[in-house]
Amino acid sequence: MDSYGTPTVVDGGTAELAVLWGGFPVLGAGVGWLLAEGAGWIAELPWAPAQGLFELVDGLPEAQASIGGVAVGMLGGLVIAAIGTAERLTVTVDTERARLRRSGSTREVMRRQVRAVFHDGKHLVLLGTDDDEVAREKSDLSAERLAAAFRGQGWPWTDTDPHRDAYRRWVPDLPGLPTGADALLRARQRALEKDKDGEARELRDELARTGVVVRDDRKRQYWRLTRSAVTGEPSDRDGEASDR
Repeated sequence: MDSYGTPTVVDGGTAELAVLWGGFPVLGAGVGWLLAEGAGWIAELPWAPAQGLFELVDGLPEAQASIGGVAVGMLGGLVIAAIGTAERLTVTVDTERARLRRSGSTREVMRRQVRAVFHDGKHLVLLGTDDDEVAREKSDLSAERLAAAFRGQGWPWTDTDPHRDAYRRWVPDLPGLPTGADALLRARQRALEKDKDGEARELRDELARTGVVVRDDRKRQYWRLTRSAVTGEPSDRDGEASDR
């Protein structure tokens, strides 16, 4: 591990890139070849989608159909590899700040803003001094590597969410929520059910402004209040996480 004070980088490494750019195109090519070979059989299935396309492929010369299937499948694999590469999370942490980079954008969080860091399922979470979430990023990175990186730089890593027992299952019209939060949770529930991840994330940010922290479990929402929302006092956060 890097010495104390030297930035530590945690990412998927070259092995992950090899799987993305080597494995997915090869897998796609294989699937494309199988679909081309079985086009006639698939076209006869009454429930199969795009039957006209498979009938067209079945009418092509065998060599032409096979080459086309391999090419299309490989192209699909390359597209998946490109999306996967863009969505990879890279975490760079030193004694003063953490940088979370994904899809060309970087979120920077200062150490003084953070009260706890932990891994929640498939998310890396940084809690602020108001017990709010200053960052929550989906991550397939090893929890052990993340823990070693943050602890090695003197950050307050915890093995579990220190406020896990404070969450309550959300149901419509539940008392105890700040004004406007119930409407936001209703809208967010609809977004979750329709797999609109971007909209759900935006609504999470809106809820954070009301003092509500949300976590999800199989499209169910659980919530708790930040410290300042409970006491009614202004937040004592030193600053906000920045995106750039």
